[in-house]
Amino acid sequence: MTPAALAHVTRRHFLRDASAGLVGGIWLSQRLAAANESAGPPAGPPHAARAKRVIHLHMVGAPSQLELFDYRPALQKYDGKDCPQEYLEGQRFAFIQGVPQLLGPQFPFEKRGESGHPVSDRLPHFAGAVPGYGCPADEVCFFKTVQSDQFNHGPAQLMAHTGDPRMGKPSVGAWTTWGLGTENENLPGFMVLLSGGRPPRAGNALWGSGFLPGVYQGVQCRSGGPAILNVENPRGVSRTARRAALDTLRELNELAHQEFGDPATLTRIEQYELAYRMQAAVPEATDLSGETKETHELYGTTDGASLANNCLLARRLAERGVRYIQLFDWGWDSHGAGKNEALNHGFKDKCREMDKPVAALIADLKRRGMLDDTLVIWGGEFGRTPMRENRGGTTMAMIGRDHNPHAFTWWMAGGGVKPGATVGETDELGYLPADTPVPLRDVHATVQHLLGFDHEKLSVPFRGLNQKLTGVKPARVVTEALA
Repeated sequence: MTPAALAHVTRRHFLRDASAGLVGGIWLSQRLAAANESAGPPAGPPHAARAKRVIHLHMVGAPSQLELFDYRPALQKYDGKDCPQEYLEGQRFAFIQGVPQLLGPQFPFEKRGESGHPVSDRLPHFAGAVPGYGCPADEVCFFKTVQSDQFNHGPAQLMAHTGDPRMGKPSVGAWTTWGLGTENENLPGFMVLLSGGRPPRAGNALWGSGFLPGVYQGVQCRSGGPAILNVENPRGVSRTARRAALDTLRELNELAHQEFGDPATLTRIEQYELAYRMQAAVPEATDLSGETKETHELYGTTDGASLANNCLLARRLAERGVRYIQLFDWGWDSHGAGKNEALNHGFKDKCREMDKPVAALIADLKRRGMLDDTLVIWGGEFGRTPMRENRGGTTMAMIGRDHNPHAFTWWMAGGGVKPGATVGETDELGYLPADTPVPLRDVHATVQHLLGFDHEKLSVPFRGLNQKLTGVKPARVVTEALA
């Protein structure tokens, strides 16, 4: 071949033309794998969905279930006593050393609402009667024995949202939008709201799309400035000019897709088009000023970024057809190493910030007739130990608890969940399940069931395995929680 001809032979052309040989065979197998990885979404849920959308509230850092929902009278009885050896042998802790002391619940509990579930006095709105709407706690099904196999924040957060402690898997929100699509073509099907001043440890991998097309990843919505970055036109660029530029760019991308067949090119086209449509839809959806004074008072909204504002915004996004709305609220890591993360200081502040807006969200969805088909989920990446944390083997000045992945509390409301129910009970110290352990994969299977999917069948071929949110271990739908 002449040098001029060689200059036109790219790697892609060589592999294409070598299809009869070994290199071509390898290339073909890779192309087939890529085709599997970019397989289209299912035609729809195989059975009737109880929930059309999800609002997932993650309390980043892992709130103490023993100070909120899991009342253990025996733990109060043994407060200050050395922890029994059977609770320590063979266990791994993040910070506890030696023989720690047991720590009784730091706040009083009382049976609340018609369900009579014990709830801490830290949650007076959640466990009380919201004026005109009843007791939010009566709408909830508590999962008392949720389990993770990770006890560090980052991997445990990934487990809670992707089913795997390693990065690269699709989040539950991405699986949901891939399976169900969107109800509003002008807004992302999966949106993420942050509060508390910091993002979660595992970052945007918690709302990534993994090996699913990028269009299904979560879109972060900000409380200050432009709600979504890079959606607004640059100064001096009109909407007409933007449309003309996008039309030209679409033609170029379509030519590139015809030439190389890269599925990411189609994702890029759709993302550009969605961004254009969002320019009109996002400002209206994220503008809280149109809400009534009574609604703002119900949620306790503020002038800045807050969980209260995000709870109200979540309801607005749910009304407008956003399929999965993920809220992350940072600041729940109650080790007691400092005042901000002590159960008797910072934890109390976080409860006060969370109580009213979460109760309002449940009540507001109910009064608007949306709770029946909106699944609300609340929880952290793990729970806290019944032992008081003793870094360095000595009792600290502040009161705190270490990480406990063995049994912790999540709750769900609406969306086909049985109100006022409880799944599982912990042992007398609130450390291990006494019955009905619920691994996170069972939680994921239950969420997908409520959305109309069989968790065993909602899968994508990737790297030689039919990948699922629930992974390869057996998982079950927690039928005790279903209405």
